[in-house]
Amino acid sequence: MRIPVLAVLPSQEPLVESAIASALRRQPAIPLDTARTPARLQVDYSFPAVPVGTANRDFLSLEAIQPKASENFVVRGTVEVENADAVPEAVDGVRLFADPPIAPFLTCGGDPPVGGVPNVQARLNIAALAARGLDGKKVAVAIMDTGINLAHLAAKRGAPPRFDAANSWSAPGNPTAPGLHPVHHGTMCAFDALIAAPQATLLDYPVLSGNAPGGAMVGSTLSVAVQAYAHLIAFWAVSFAPGGAPLYSGLVVNNSWGIFHPSWDFPVGHPGRFIDNPGHPFYAFLSLLSRNGADILFAAGNCGSNCPDGRCQNRTVHSIMGASAYRDVLTVGGCDTTNLRVGYSSQGPSIPNMFPQKPDLVSYTHFLGSEAFGAGSPDSGTSAACPVAAGCVAAIRTRLSPAAAPPGNLFSQLRTTARPAAGMPAGWNGDYGYGILDPDAAAHSLGV
Repeated sequence: MRIPVLAVLPSQEPLVESAIASALRRQPAIPLDTARTPARLQVDYSFPAVPVGTANRDFLSLEAIQPKASENFVVRGTVEVENADAVPEAVDGVRLFADPPIAPFLTCGGDPPVGGVPNVQARLNIAALAARGLDGKKVAVAIMDTGINLAHLAAKRGAPPRFDAANSWSAPGNPTAPGLHPVHHGTMCAFDALIAAPQATLLDYPVLSGNAPGGAMVGSTLSVAVQAYAHLIAFWAVSFAPGGAPLYSGLVVNNSWGIFHPSWDFPVGHPGRFIDNPGHPFYAFLSLLSRNGADILFAAGNCGSNCPDGRCQNRTVHSIMGASAYRDVLTVGGCDTTNLRVGYSSQGPSIPNMFPQKPDLVSYTHFLGSEAFGAGSPDSGTSAACPVAAGCVAAIRTRLSPAAAPPGNLFSQLRTTARPAAGMPAGWNGDYGYGILDPDAAAHSLGV
């Protein structure tokens, strides 16, 4: 059987050219298939090489991941193995990392919506934010998802949203233009982000718009997210180039996706695993973007003990995994508009070897909003809770620069000012994190 992998290759001319061509959205002058690769690694030459800088992640910088400066590149491919538990750590000295399927964290559970957008706005005190000009203007919100349908957003909101097509992105082989994707999960996330930040500018990053290898599920694989984050880092680096006029005052990145079960990943103990391995290349990209001022949010997942998604395979302990368990991100669980945790919201602590105190907090979900899945359908899952929180972060960023309050400081204030759920003690707990999101209190504590 063939197993999808990410392989880290040393720099060589075809890899450099592939990365440059991808950034410029043109065909490479030097074909990627001329690169020297291990015989056992079957490279996907349709997937551009991604520069990942030095092997020492502590010294990774924006300069180090420029294609001509990068010492290493990630390529996507497959290796032949006898069974899923026999994946080698390396082939011919080339290290292998997991490229697991990833999927949106959407679940409806058959329950009708609990309230609607007005209830969410009231709970979050959006009117108070708006009165102080905290509406997301000049803040970019990247929706890393299935793609955005602008026409649906315009129809539901009564006006088209601000949208930056030039700085959006398309996955390799995806012919659909930014903003023109089918109405689906990504459109729901975009709608929900605009509840608190109606003047924010959307960026479309359809990382979930393909099929996983073998066509077993609708979704994508982590390699597509790696490629997308490489482009997002390049966009942000240009936007904040020294001496230039920044396009945006902030960048908020919404990720309503993840892995439902460890069986999607490499076996336990493999050094290239993703879900419990801060040494995976994806973490290096995410950490670099965060250190350079981007606010990154991840949904906690839908494997809560009361009513887990079927893909969780009844595994509800340590179900916050992968990027959702990184220290650098704000991990968001879900509650309904009555402030009760939704039963499918994944509970902490996280999977061992990652940051344990996740989720950080909960935000609102399971309300009548975008109706992206049909009339009367709720915006649900921690998939909806995450962009609601992302919009709140974008609203605060309207008047609070990353230089004044780096992402870690802002997230700390969001945790500190979160409202404890009824009957729950102060401090962190596995159901609600530090409590229910209160963006107005956080904004006041930050002086905006």
